[in-house]
Amino acid sequence: MYLLIVLLLMFVLPSGSIYLEHSYLHSAAPLMLLAGKWFVFWSAGVRLVMAGLRQYFQPRFTSEQIFDIKGDEALPIVRELGVANLATGVVGVASLAEPTFVLPVAIAAAIFYGVAGIRHVAESGRTRNENIAMISDLFVFLIFAAYVAFSTFTP
Repeated sequence: MYLLIVLLLMFVLPSGSIYLEHSYLHSAAPLMLLAGKWFVFWSAGVRLVMAGLRQYFQPRFTSEQIFDIKGDEALPIVRELGVANLATGVVGVASLAEPTFVLPVAIAAAIFYGVAGIRHVAESGRTRNENIAMISDLFVFLIFAAYVAFSTFTP
């Protein structure tokens, strides 16, 4: 289930949304701007809202399945991470209504996913879920970094 959710929110739904807006709604926006819009909505918005809620209400999944930490010591920290993810995710979801939110959320998400992905790379003996998290984190980091560079350096 974790793999399916990650694939949907980090690749399928953002890519499908870009395709639909570009092909069927005939958007004149550059593809990179559409990528920023839809990856912010799905990968930073919806994914982080879902992750934040799960981390807050079911912190044991993240502590055991993602970080391979047994016991209750990490649960308060995972809940705090959940609140941070929820806050970022809400702004990402709101970016559809307020397009000026896209770039700031993309910057924050690029930092978050980039650092998380690098942290996963540094771990030896990763679990399957850690590998999924690592690959998806680094993939979305690259999308956000490209969008931020495009938005910053394109007149």
